[in-house]
Formats: sequence, C-alpha cells, structure tokens
Amino acid sequence: MSTHRIAVMPGDGIGREVIAESMKVLRAAEKASGGAFTLETTEFPWNGDFYVKTGRMMPEDGIETLRGYDAILFGAVGDARVPEHISVAQTILAMRRGLDQWCNLRPARLLKGAPCPLKDKQPGQIDFVVVRENTEGEYADIGGNVFAGTSNEVAVQSAVFTRRGCERIIRYAFELARKRKKEGVGKGELISVSKHNAQRHGQVFWNRVYEEIREEYPDIRSRFLYVDAACMDMVRKPETFDVLVASNLFGDILTDLAGVVVGGLGIAPSGNLNPDRNGPSMFEPVHGSAPDIAGKGIANPFAAIMAGGMMLDFLGATAAAQAITRAVESVLGDPNAPKTPDFGGKARTSEVGDEIAARVGATVAKGA
Repeated sequence: MSTHRIAVMPGDGIGREVIAESMKVLRAAEKASGGAFTLETTEFPWNGDFYVKTGRMMPEDGIETLRGYDAILFGAVGDARVPEHISVAQTILAMRRGLDQWCNLRPARLLKGAPCPLKDKQPGQIDFVVVRENTEGEYADIGGNVFAGTSNEVAVQSAVFTRRGCERIIRYAFELARKRKKEGVGKGELISVSKHNAQRHGQVFWNRVYEEIREEYPDIRSRFLYVDAACMDMVRKPETFDVLVASNLFGDILTDLAGVVVGGLGIAPSGNLNPDRNGPSMFEPVHGSAPDIAGKGIANPFAAIMAGGMMLDFLGATAAAQAITRAVESVLGDPNAPKTPDFGGKARTSEVGDEIAARVGATVAKGA
C-alpha cells in the first residue's frame, strides 16, 4: 500500500467549492482501490482571508512547509481585497519557483458532451497537450519602476531565459511526444511556439536551443510556429496539434485558448510538475476564483476533479486516475447526468461531484 501526503489549498472563491468535490472523488477512488493507496491530507487556509489577517497570502515558511508533502491540490486565487499581482505572486508563482515546478502540463481533449465553440469538431478529434515552461521566461519577476507617480515614470519588466530552463522543458516536450506516439494517442509531432522574429534575444535563444535538441529526436516530426500563428491554428485546425512547447507567457495564453476550444475553463485541468521529484508537484483547475458565482453552488467541478486525477496519475495510482477520467467522461457524455449551468444543466456543484464519485466507486480497479 502506498501512502501519499497531500497539501490541500482550496484558495479563494469557487476554489473552495470545486476542491471539496475533487476531494470527494479522490476519497471515492481511494476507498474503491481496496487499500492500494491512501491519501493523508492537510488543508491550508492560505487565501485572501489569510492575507487580510496577516498581510501575506501564506506564512513566511509556507514553501518549506509544503516541501514536506508529496503533492499539492490547489483551487483558485483571486480576492478583490488583495491586489492581483500580490495574490498570484505569493501563491502559485511562489510555489512554482520555490518548489521548482518547472513544467506546466495542460492537456486539451474534446470530450463527448463538452460545448465546443468550433463548428464540426467531433469528440476525440481534438487531443493535444501544451507543455509550458513554468519558472522563468516572461514571468521571472525581474524589473522595477523609477519616478513612480510622475510624468516621467518608467517601468521595466525583463524576461529571463536560461539554457538549463530551455533545455529541460523542450526535452520534456519531445519525450512526451515520443510517449504519446508509442501509446497510440499522439501523432509523434512537436511544435515549438516562439516569436523569435521580433524578440531577438530571449526568443532567438529559445529557438536555437530547440533546433539543437530536435536533432536528438529524429523519430519526432518537429517544426516551429510563431505564437500568433499558433493561436490562429488553434482556432482554425486544432485537430492538427499533438504536443506544443512554449515559454511561460506564450504557454499561459495558448492554454487558456486551448481550454475554451475544448469546452471552457471549467473542464481544463493543469499540472505544475517537478519532474525531478525533489519537491511536490501542484495540480489545479485552470479557471480562476470566479467571484461572480462564488458561494452560489453552481461552479463547474470537472476541471478540479480532473486535476485530482492528474495528481493520482503522477503519484503512480494509475488505475484510480483512469477510473476518474472514465467517470468524468461518462457523466459529461450522459445527457441525463447532472451538469452545472455553464454546461446547460441545472445541477449544483455538489450534485455533479456526487455523481462522478459514485461512478468512480463503481468502476475503479483494484491495485490502483
């Protein structure tokens, strides 16, 4: 039996509601596994309320506290009482950098029942993954302001690209393309997304590293796309994509677009991975705290539940993770199953969670 220590951070707004349902489904998978694995969870109330009380989104030793866990399940960040550049910097960006979660993995697969906004796209036709560099690049937090509040104010924001950072994320993406091809779910193709025609230092360097590494993978077809062209193709012909790799900012923009293409951010999970496994990885829904619907009990829990499934898969509980995926697909594709209003239903968040948990409990395999 494997025991996994999980730090649970519901965060702000609907994060609290959807993480409750994710935990409900994870507990159902744990119970149905027949003791193959157990989850030891600790919940941390680090959010906007904590900031109002303490002046910080998490304690000064928060990162070191989290380092003792196997994984982190995170809900959402965003509270009107906290400036956004502070709330994000002191939570998800702090965890990504402090725990070296250098790979952001965001799958985009069109499932039956998902409200795809594109014409004539069928379930299963769109299936790709965006691999995003997660600790440096445009989000490196290097810069400053001078002459603040005057007519001469100047702001400088620098992007940082290191050879180590570029090499490891591009190589990870090539390995993923190879893995997907071997498993029969991918085309064996990788696209490096950049803007080296306009950003002639950092992006030219990124592209040069990509050109070097692609020589190591002759079995994988690879090419580059400028980020604007990648956005256009993601709308025009997303079915042609397999694995895309991009810098922090470009990956962030592309993955939100990808989430909408396959049904909306309510069905978009994300993994902030430490592939070296010398610190915990973090799993979260892509959506934000949605203050306009927080507390109404109508938030879509699919993304948070799927993020929990990604977490189990990363921890080695593969059968349980697959059972969660099947249960989500089953509920989503069942016209009679409960759905939240964003998916055309009238169900409450908890009712969707109950249904997915019940289906997981009925199908999870022993020995997960």
